Amino acid sequence: MIKVGIVGGTGYTGVELLRLLARHPGAELKAITSRKEAGMPVAEMFPNLRGRVSLAFSTPEEAGLDQCDVVFFATPNGVAMQQTRALLDAGVKVIDLAADFRIKDVKVWEQWYKMEHACPDLVAQAVYGLPEINRDQIKGASLIANPGCYPTAVQLGFLPLLEAGVIDTGFLVADAKSGVSGAGRKPETHILFAEASDNFRAYAVSGHRHWPEIKQGLENFAGKPVDFTFVPHLLPLIRGIHATLYAKISADIDLQSLFEKRYANEAFVDVLPAGSHPETRSVRGANVCRIAVHRPQGSDTVVVLSVIDNLVKGAAGQAVQNMNILFGLDEDLGLADVGLLP
Repeated sequence: MIKVGIVGGTGYTGVELLRLLARHPGAELKAITSRKEAGMPVAEMFPNLRGRVSLAFSTPEEAGLDQCDVVFFATPNGVAMQQTRALLDAGVKVIDLAADFRIKDVKVWEQWYKMEHACPDLVAQAVYGLPEINRDQIKGASLIANPGCYPTAVQLGFLPLLEAGVIDTGFLVADAKSGVSGAGRKPETHILFAEASDNFRAYAVSGHRHWPEIKQGLENFAGKPVDFTFVPHLLPLIRGIHATLYAKISADIDLQSLFEKRYANEAFVDVLPAGSHPETRSVRGANVCRIAVHRPQGSDTVVVLSVIDNLVKGAAGQAVQNMNILFGLDEDLGLADVGLLP
């Protein structure tokens, strides 16, 4: 059994990790930390875990994280980088669900996250945990930078096109929408029910912190610089991301076949039949990205529709997928859930 610790278990990604790991046949939860809630039984805060998780929250100092095989950080940005080196030195593998190790250019990271990086040398060591592109590197990694939610949906949508070199890299657009759980479990006015319900708006148009992460990935896929525009929106729903992606086709190709072949062996990417329109509710609670590709009016524009559950394939589910790869388990172990309908 893999001995698992979770740092920061009171947020939405933390409880989603608990939900997935509590019934994972190859994992044993050993510690879950929260300074504020230390001593409180996990099931008292999250009653859906009654009978599944018997642990209480503990402080990081008392948790015995160095005795775990893997530690997940479900913490705000800037926390994992303070504790990762000691865990790695103790032989513990680390999977960070925040952004501390995602962007390879540390100066770019510091510009967007407004803090000095505590361990820039570890950034080069970290493997970006998008299995569909980095599976082989993940297998031998000690430190995994779990991708962000928007970056997962957007990169998986653009990946086949950029790998094949069939679109103009000078004009890529992602029009993406997320449910309110993407903002985290904290009291902020704009995500209150009375503010977010019956409403729809864009935000961070001048610059979102996921833009450099996505751009880095797209340029890696393309092997050259790309011009990329990213506009996020807030949807009046709890879970889900819908990314509508636009690009100009530069080569005549069967787009449907391209996507089907690229993802034929990927358990967690579902390419829908031609003409389909994926829905966020179809992936609710499931570790899957559903994709449809269109060429409206037969023009030179390709439109890709990509949907994920931001808390599962966009966070905790992908983190467990990475854990499975790290420890040589079947990649879908503990992740075979069907989306919840209605």
